[in-house]
Amino acid sequence: MLSRERIVLAAVTLVEREGEAALSMRAVAGELGVAVMSLYNHVPNKGALLSGIAQYVMAGLDLPDDENLDWKDRGRSLVHAFRGIAHEYPACMTIVTTHSVEFPVGMKAVERALAVADAAGFDGATSVRIMRALIAYALGAQLRELDMVKMLDYLPDAASSFAELDPVLYPHVTAYAKELTAHDPDSDFEFGLDLLISAIDGLPRR
Repeated sequence: MLSRERIVLAAVTLVEREGEAALSMRAVAGELGVAVMSLYNHVPNKGALLSGIAQYVMAGLDLPDDENLDWKDRGRSLVHAFRGIAHEYPACMTIVTTHSVEFPVGMKAVERALAVADAAGFDGATSVRIMRALIAYALGAQLRELDMVKMLDYLPDAASSFAELDPVLYPHVTAYAKELTAHDPDSDFEFGLDLLISAIDGLPRR
């Protein structure tokens, strides 16, 4: 029996296999083997379908938590959970970042981040800012890993282009050309996360 859940799952499968550009109501209908008009009884338009995909992915966010752990470990666990879901649904992550997720699913990560900040002893306003910083890092790091942030990564063959730069105008770029074209996403991710957690740890408590 056709349902909104079946339609969204078919859309997720299609996007992961062929990319977001392949998504359309007609393509999803083909995935399900039904007439395209039958979809509109459950999903009114493509916009609602995109929101459904974001909702589906975020509903799968696994957020185990141990209140006995140090808040910094709990914060790292939260960010790692985002990384896990991004690796599971890499093609859908751009949809997640550009569409709102309905209540209460969208509040799971927000609640967890606020709880971590509260456990660390921060006041309400600071806790909200910490929540936003943690989630922004989690999402931003994944977009970079998915090659959506072109400015930060350079292919190895870009080394020849760096060599053509004037070292007087670009002394650091030319000196660090090897490092700029090296790729170690795991180390980069952990470095940035440690940096963020250390910065948060230095904030004044309530």
